[in-house]
Amino acid sequence: MSELTGRAPGELVQPIILLVDRVEPADRDAGIAAAALASVQAYLHDPGQAGWEPWAAGAFAKSVRRADAKMFAKVLAAFPDHALAVVGRARAAGLPPLPAEALPKLLAKLQVSGTQLPAGEPLALQPLAIVLNGSLDMSTGKAAAQAAHALFAWVLEAKPAAVEAWVADGCPLSVRELPAKEFRKGARKSAGPVIQDAGRTEIEPGSATAYVATA
Repeated sequence: MSELTGRAPGELVQPIILLVDRVEPADRDAGIAAAALASVQAYLHDPGQAGWEPWAAGAFAKSVRRADAKMFAKVLAAFPDHALAVVGRARAAGLPPLPAEALPKLLAKLQVSGTQLPAGEPLALQPLAIVLNGSLDMSTGKAAAQAAHALFAWVLEAKPAAVEAWVADGCPLSVRELPAKEFRKGARKSAGPVIQDAGRTEIEPGSATAYVATA
């Protein structure tokens, strides 16, 4: 199933480009965190930019695409309004929303499905964490998109002072993946909305995928 399946004409999507180095790939959790941070930092850099308001008022769709080092550098050069997030060896670039059916060729040719990074070491625990539903067996790319949904939803719904304090502290973020029972239990005390996937790729529609938790 394509990620474009079921999209309405003119629907906006936020591209997030994840560096997947062929020689020294980043760890999975670092890549997921970088993608989520790139998404929200692109918005926080200029929330008044055209496209953000109608996009955020909808499903704030995202498309996580992978690029090797050469293509990643080309994306950074071609889109100067990107936000670059760095977590360990992981790098991700978040862009403002674009029409899903008319992505620039440089972005459109980047792969979406099958993006995987090695498990590696878990990130150090932080006061703000993205919690993922480990029972869904999501690819790195899918998990990154769901993490970005959860973090963006928290940014939109949290008290402005809480977001400002988090940004002032350098946007610390960790990623946790829990079994279904623990995920559901923690979701009752989540700091933001529990994300339910539209089911366009990998998992069933309505699956609860991610939420933000605070210490």
